[in-house]
Amino acid sequence: MTEKVDFKKTLASYRAKRGVFEVIEVPEMQYLMVDGHGDPNTSPEYAAALEALYPVAYKLKFASKRQLDRDYVVPPLEGLWWADDMAAFTTSRDKSQWHWTMMLMVPEWIDAALVDAAIAEVRSMGAPEKLDDIRLESLAEGTSVQTLHVGSFDDEGPVLARMHDEFIPAQCLRLTGKHHEIYLSDPRKTAPEKLRTILRQPVS
Repeated sequence: MTEKVDFKKTLASYRAKRGVFEVIEVPEMQYLMVDGHGDPNTSPEYAAALEALYPVAYKLKFASKRQLDRDYVVPPLEGLWWADDMAAFTTSRDKSQWHWTMMLMVPEWIDAALVDAAIAEVRSMGAPEKLDDIRLESLAEGTSVQTLHVGSFDDEGPVLARMHDEFIPAQCLRLTGKHHEIYLSDPRKTAPEKLRTILRQPVS
C-alpha cells in the first residue's frame, strides 16, 4: 500500500506557535495559483478561484497515486495578500482594497504535464469559471517570520502590527515579500474564535 504523505507533518514551514514569532527558512515549493482582487468574504472572484483550485488539486492527488504510486494529503489552502497601501491590510483592514493569490501546494514530483492533464480532466466535467486562470508556479520565500494566529481573520491586525513594526525591526530585518497566510482550519466547519492560521512574512 502506498504511504500517504501529509506535508503538515513533514515540513517545518507548516508548523508555528501561537504568541511566538519565529525566524525560519522556507524551502522553495510549487503551487497551483489563481490571482484576484477584493474582499474574500463577498467577492465572487474569490469564490470562483477556490471552485477552480480544489478540483484540479484533487485530480492531481489521484493521478499521483494512480500513475506514480505516490499518495499525499492535499495541503491546506494558502494565500498571498497585499494592497497598494499596506495600511489597508494591517490597520484599516479595508478588504475591498486587497489583492490576493490563492494557492494549493503540490509536491515537487508533480510536473506541468500532469497539471495540464488534471486541468483538462476538470474541464471535461464542466469548467469552473477561473479554471483557465490556474497556473503552476514556484515560490521561493527563504528567510521568513511566522506565527500561529488563533481566532477570527478580522483579529489578525494587531498580530501583524507587532510582527511588522516590532519583531522584524528588532531582528534587524526588513519586509521583502508578500504577506502569506496558511489556513489550517476550515472556516465552514470551525467557529471564528477557533480558526488556526499561520501568518508568514518573508524578510531579509
